[in-house]
Amino acid sequence: MFGKITINSFGEIDSFQFEKINTKKIIEEIEGKSKEYILGVDENEYKNYLVESYSLTPLKVDLENETIDKPVLTKEEIVHRGRLIEIEVYDFTISYSFTGSPEVFRIKPPRWAMTAAEISVNGQSRTVSFSFRLHEKNPEKFKRAKDDISRRAFANLDNANDFVESWNNQLSDIILQTIKKQKKKFKEENDFFAAINVKVNKETQSVFSAPTVKKKIIPQPKVSGKKEFSSEPMMSKEMYDDVLKVIYDLGKSMEKKPSTYQNKDEEGLRDQILLVLETRYEGTTASGETFNRGGKTDIILKYAEDNSNLFVAECKFWNGTSEFNKAIFQLFDRYLTWRDSKTALILFVQNKDFSSVLDTIQTDIGKHPYFKRAKGKRGESSFSYIFGLPQDKDKEVFFEVIAFHYDK
Repeated sequence: MFGKITINSFGEIDSFQFEKINTKKIIEEIEGKSKEYILGVDENEYKNYLVESYSLTPLKVDLENETIDKPVLTKEEIVHRGRLIEIEVYDFTISYSFTGSPEVFRIKPPRWAMTAAEISVNGQSRTVSFSFRLHEKNPEKFKRAKDDISRRAFANLDNANDFVESWNNQLSDIILQTIKKQKKKFKEENDFFAAINVKVNKETQSVFSAPTVKKKIIPQPKVSGKKEFSSEPMMSKEMYDDVLKVIYDLGKSMEKKPSTYQNKDEEGLRDQILLVLETRYEGTTASGETFNRGGKTDIILKYAEDNSNLFVAECKFWNGTSEFNKAIFQLFDRYLTWRDSKTALILFVQNKDFSSVLDTIQTDIGKHPYFKRAKGKRGESSFSYIFGLPQDKDKEVFFEVIAFHYDK
């Protein structure tokens, strides 16, 4: 869930349907992996990755601190004692901050109090709000109306969180059973091929990942057990996740400090990201404006021992859909080689309406000729995709689009 949506609190999708839909997604994601991947990947690490991807975070709504917007005043005609008169009407909106998975507001839990209210959930600002109308300036009536709709809106909050706990508890078993089922299927297939003398390409059984990369300052997650198939050294999925998290956390932090991005061009903003990456890892080198294939890319992370590429990224200011597509073409056509499997496009958005830009990114990217499929999102403005290379459409590339709001 992203942007702002208006829903019926804890009543949009039955918990049974939620489980059914998301279990199907998990099965499809696992079954979509190649035989080589399923047979070679570390079972527990792949399971943990999927658990993290599909788990929910319980909701916490800060009901002790509310924001009351200035009421919108309109006029309305009513019949009073047989006469048509005009009265003033006040529309109020009350907002609360929240933490947790926004989609939980949509789920109707198994144990459900038979009451609800229309609410607006903003995944960007992490706020939930409701509105109501008064026909007179009466503080007591205002409080009664506010308390009544607040009670109805959040009556099922604890029940929904109970379902979240239940869903999270069963995720591991659902995922592990599906992985084991696929693994058994592929092993039986290989045994059959062996019995009839069908030769399996042995190269697909060789996995080369960059050695464990030790992070300076912050502990490095273990990456040596994460197996991915490639004929060249490559960045493990776990390290790729970590690099993207570093970039995303840094960019969000800069959003809160305008002095870190004001009056800076793409190069100046890029250098701040590069500074963190090049001091964060041992066994790698990070540089900017480095020649790769047909041009100079903004950020490139290389494995120090053999100078092979681990990660390639490009930085751009947001200038609409046309320039967005050009940036993707530039990255994939000019900078990526067949060996590059993990990349990102970092967007600096100066528009006031950031939510609209995020919606445009997610809508338009599916129309790009190199697009294969979406892989969810890492944050409110970090979106994961699988793209193909123009010179080899069967070659899959992990592609992250990360947007930051620098509007001051």
